[in-house]
Amino acid sequence: MTPQELDVIVRAAGATLLIWAAIRQRSAERPYFIALAACLCGFLAGNTPDSSLQLSGPLGSLAVILAGYAAVFLWWYCLAVFEAGFRPRGLVLAVGGIWIVVASVDRGLFGPALAQKGLSWGLIGLGLVMVGHLAWRLMKDRSGDLVDRRRQARLWVVAVLAAQLLADLCIDLVLGLDWQPRAFSIVQNAALLAFVAWLSSLDLARPASATTPPPPPPDADPVLVARLNQLMETDRVHLDPGLTFEAFVRAMGAPERTVRQLINQRLGYDHFRTFLNAYRVQEARRLLADPARADDKLIAIAFDSGFASLPSFNRVFRDIEGRPPSAYRQAMLAEPPSEQRSADF
Repeated sequence: MTPQELDVIVRAAGATLLIWAAIRQRSAERPYFIALAACLCGFLAGNTPDSSLQLSGPLGSLAVILAGYAAVFLWWYCLAVFEAGFRPRGLVLAVGGIWIVVASVDRGLFGPALAQKGLSWGLIGLGLVMVGHLAWRLMKDRSGDLVDRRRQARLWVVAVLAAQLLADLCIDLVLGLDWQPRAFSIVQNAALLAFVAWLSSLDLARPASATTPPPPPPDADPVLVARLNQLMETDRVHLDPGLTFEAFVRAMGAPERTVRQLINQRLGYDHFRTFLNAYRVQEARRLLADPARADDKLIAIAFDSGFASLPSFNRVFRDIEGRPPSAYRQAMLAEPPSEQRSADF
């Protein structure tokens, strides 16, 4: 088999696998994976030093544009895999939008004159920002991830993407942006596909957010259950917005693995934050339905329910309850007291 034939096989097989995986994708991350798969197909179509093997015409131009967006959708897809309910917001959306605009200009979407302005170095800088942000987010929430396989994968995602970015940066600095031998392109294509295939295999099913914390199953350790109820129902530790999983484990007085198994396998939560938010939203419901708190600002309700900020309170409450806190309060205070009590049980 010649290097040219191997190049074609790797790229064709990779594109086929990406399309097949995008069609079969059924998880909440599906929109991000479909966008990523389209961008990677564009990348594979052009990532070869042999111009005769690249797409030409309008399809070739489209492939070049899509390839320029791959980094953004890889970033967002990684976040969606590890964060239930992820949506690009704030700076994450802004940086992604800036990348798409700069990449569009750099790839000639707005004319060949602007494409020669050396914007690729700006994209490398943005790439460093995105990888740094991803590493921070994945490691920040790692201890509270109650799914063992996914918790370990956080380390690998950070290590692999950091190593890839560092290698590409060193090659660009030493050998230039146009250096692209066939062997390097083949290895790069195969490595990227292997990483995406592995990442998509972590697409673990997540339990739906409970509207109220479920009772422990009958076969759960009664001593652990009693201690859990003491902390959550009596001590109400979830009202502390700074509560960490490590602090909670110490308060439980049990091995970390045992506490993880109780919350994840027995109660059905995939992350410690999701577990706490179920109790916090339950407390928020009570406060929002209390006529004595009818004039309180929502930020006061958020803080008194254990949330660290009003935006996080609004987002989590809407995700669990299906409506914003203001709408819930209006509905509850409009009902007779007897109906309010029924709604809380």
